[in-house]
Amino acid sequence: MNTQLQFTKVKMKISKLGSEASLPDIFWDMQEKSKVKSKLSEYEEIFEGYGSVNTAYPYRQYNTYNRQLHTEEVSAAVLENSFLKATFLPDYGGRLWSLIDKVTGRNLLYTNDVIRPSNLALRNAWFSGGVEWNIGIIGHNPFTMSPLFTAEFLDEEKGPILRFYEFERVRKVSYQMDFWLEENSKYLNCRMRISNQNDTVIPMYWWSNMAVPQYQGGRVVVPATWAYTCIDNVLQKVEVPNNCGYDLTQYENINNQIDYFFDIEDKDSKYIANIDQNGYGLLQMSTDRLKGRKLFCWGKNEGSDRWQEYLTEEAGRYVEIQAGLGKTQYGCIPMAPNTAWEWLEQYGPIQISSGGTQNFDAAKGEVNDYVSSLIGGQKLEKILLETRSLSKVKGRVMYQGSQNGVMENCVRKKQEIPPISPHLDFTTADERYSEWISFLEDGTLCCPAPDKKPMEYICDEFIYDKLKSEVKAKEANNWYAWLHIGFYSLYKENFQEAKAALSKSNQLQENAWAKYGLSITAIAECCYEEAITLLESGIKQNRTDLSYVKESYKVLNKLKAVKVMHELYLQLPAEIAAESRMVLNYIIALKGIGEYQRAYELLMNNGGLEVDDIKEGEDSIGSIWLELYSKLYPKENAFVPHKFHFRSF
Repeated sequence: MNTQLQFTKVKMKISKLGSEASLPDIFWDMQEKSKVKSKLSEYEEIFEGYGSVNTAYPYRQYNTYNRQLHTEEVSAAVLENSFLKATFLPDYGGRLWSLIDKVTGRNLLYTNDVIRPSNLALRNAWFSGGVEWNIGIIGHNPFTMSPLFTAEFLDEEKGPILRFYEFERVRKVSYQMDFWLEENSKYLNCRMRISNQNDTVIPMYWWSNMAVPQYQGGRVVVPATWAYTCIDNVLQKVEVPNNCGYDLTQYENINNQIDYFFDIEDKDSKYIANIDQNGYGLLQMSTDRLKGRKLFCWGKNEGSDRWQEYLTEEAGRYVEIQAGLGKTQYGCIPMAPNTAWEWLEQYGPIQISSGGTQNFDAAKGEVNDYVSSLIGGQKLEKILLETRSLSKVKGRVMYQGSQNGVMENCVRKKQEIPPISPHLDFTTADERYSEWISFLEDGTLCCPAPDKKPMEYICDEFIYDKLKSEVKAKEANNWYAWLHIGFYSLYKENFQEAKAALSKSNQLQENAWAKYGLSITAIAECCYEEAITLLESGIKQNRTDLSYVKESYKVLNKLKAVKVMHELYLQLPAEIAAESRMVLNYIIALKGIGEYQRAYELLMNNGGLEVDDIKEGEDSIGSIWLELYSKLYPKENAFVPHKFHFRSF
């Protein structure tokens, strides 16, 4: 059959995402990671820590979702030829959701049976399954739960082309992904492009994150003899395949949650494969720019099992294999000014002999030979070069994305510099920046009621400088202008300026937003009682905003303000108090004031509390159960119930 591209709807079981948080993501202390020690040599060049950020600012958190499922129609883009059927989800970061080998009828990817947000990403909400395209800042894509611009066009030689694109605010880059299936090909082509049209070097990050089935007797095959990993908070190199007495490429051997970043030599082909015990599975290949490959495994301890259950209904277990710009995900890599990075990836089936799967070296030898037969002689590099003009073809927009690109081009117009990626149409019905666009035009910023959720938070020096200039004149009495100056100053860690601006905002118009920001400046000054007082006042003023209350309680919990947490909880509206994280906060408060029996009863009510947004790496609920049980039943042996067991490390 001729290659076809169709835009359609598919029915899926999903949970409601909820709206974006009302507060900016500026409380970095809760997300602070201990610094990793390194045992690497001076020749590795993996840029540890370079480009790391404290929060997802200016992107807001998604922190009001729940786990209740319902069936809904979801937009899908389907590329199909005689050999492959690739289904993408435009509303979820352009995720490649399934890749069906039509010859065998098997899905080469792990496709979840639900889209149920869980707290594993930069912006909190994330779901497992498919291939996720992660850009900009370390971690999951800020757009992983958001629509991307989706376009199509026809190339006479390649056939229909599917394109996703967006503008990323932190690094200030546009990125696009062009997909096509040639008529007689068994491999999906993915042509990626990142454009840095800034005059400075920026930290850049990209990892294509493939969820694949955790096959019984399966293994990962990659052309490497060494891998980077972190053991006991020490970054080190280990031999592949044998480490700690077992073959790490046979992921069923791995006990605890871990990442392995494979060190592929420059001369070797860039690929990774996930194969079952019969030698069949997914092969991902790329041009040389995508030099890194990774295996992530949840492990097989009880916490690992709990996470695998928590993230799905009946889809089973998965592992992740990934491909990235850097050698590891411990840092970004520098991208030169006024530069475009492009590379080509291919995804498709592989079959090696079943005998070859029993031994890593044998499997690697067979896969190496197969890859050489497919892309030997720099074939992918040639395709990348030959399709350079294709990347600048304008497409017909099918679905719109955010107003980020429009806003960036408005700023660029004021600065008299060229617009971003002129071949990409950023026209959208999204109006999240409408008030900022008006401000750029006439220097007047709206002054809303203090109970209204703030608009987008700024992340641009030009707007910031203009705002500071205007508050010296006609915007001097605009509480809202001072608020945004304060939050951006917090993001820049300029605490004195932030405190002055937020204090001015609250002086002009008492508002819960400034109080939250001032609590963060108070913490920076080690004035913890002042921070608690500000948070308490802010919650009382904005107690019907679940997002606000949850973020404020996060800080109160960090400050161990259990008495205030307890008193405030009793004053919350019933629907806010009933939210699962808020119930956990109340249990923490009860435990803190010594009401162990009441706390334990609440924790165990209805078969045990299930927290909708339990965070990856968070062991709070298991630790709380253990502490309460030990207090109430000191003579009993305490074993954390499976439902509360999320410790997978």
